[in-house]
Amino acid sequence: MTETTRSGFVTFVGRPNVGKSTLTNALVGEKVAITSDKPQTTRRAIRGILNRPDGQLVIVDTPGIHRPRTLLGERLNDLVEQVLGDVDVIGFCVPATEKVGPGDRRIAQSLDGYPRARKVALVTKTDVADRSQITDRLLEVDALREDWDAVIPLSATTGQQLEILSDELLRLMPEGPALYPEGVVTDESIEDRIAEIIRECALEGVRDELPHSIAVVVQDIAEREDSDLTDVYADIVVERDSQKAIIIGRKGARLRDVGAAARGQIERLLGSRVYLSLHVKVAKEWQRDPKQLGRLGF
Repeated sequence: MTETTRSGFVTFVGRPNVGKSTLTNALVGEKVAITSDKPQTTRRAIRGILNRPDGQLVIVDTPGIHRPRTLLGERLNDLVEQVLGDVDVIGFCVPATEKVGPGDRRIAQSLDGYPRARKVALVTKTDVADRSQITDRLLEVDALREDWDAVIPLSATTGQQLEILSDELLRLMPEGPALYPEGVVTDESIEDRIAEIIRECALEGVRDELPHSIAVVVQDIAEREDSDLTDVYADIVVERDSQKAIIIGRKGARLRDVGAAARGQIERLLGSRVYLSLHVKVAKEWQRDPKQLGRLGF
């Protein structure tokens, strides 16, 4: 008798910075989505793939739902809505350390617009919460909707309860064969993964107003014929000259630090030594300009 396999799409929703990308990476077992403590770090729908003997989960990591202040923000919210309309399961995330607030209630209520998807509630970051906080959060989250298929506390950082989550998600998926070949962990291109690595490193330590203004474009990736080096040329794009100065730093020190941090991760991704050339460019108010957004892939 052939064992039944299940496969399908799941996405995690919640306010910005509730741990969705960290959870995606933990389930996949490999870093496919960048993480940062800056809100709205995720800007695209990034698919991470969890392969199991009994099926396959395709985890679509999306931006956090927020009140948009720019055209980019509006497009990110539109992207989330599009993904929510296509997935089989929606996981609603609330951190154990923060009380459920108006934003959480608004997002939980908005799930009424996606009746096809099964819904699970996830209390994240339990590794940094005490038992009473976790209990309070579970009760608050459970009360938000009557149609949760499951309410699960977990920690993506320590792996606590991740196996239970993946079991539950797969149980809720439709029967069917794998959607991606075995061994594939993401459908992101190498260029996109490298651009995201550089952006993550550029986000480290910058002031609150700057993260939203940073974009990265990989211009070229070329293997050298006479050595084992791979050349990577990329532009870090910001909106103002003052931001360019911050990214470059005093005598170029900050840009060198960004390059060194990114190069190590890119070398692990490509499996070869890398020469990384970074340039910082200004595209004025690109978050509000439809043409600039198009050029930057939004």
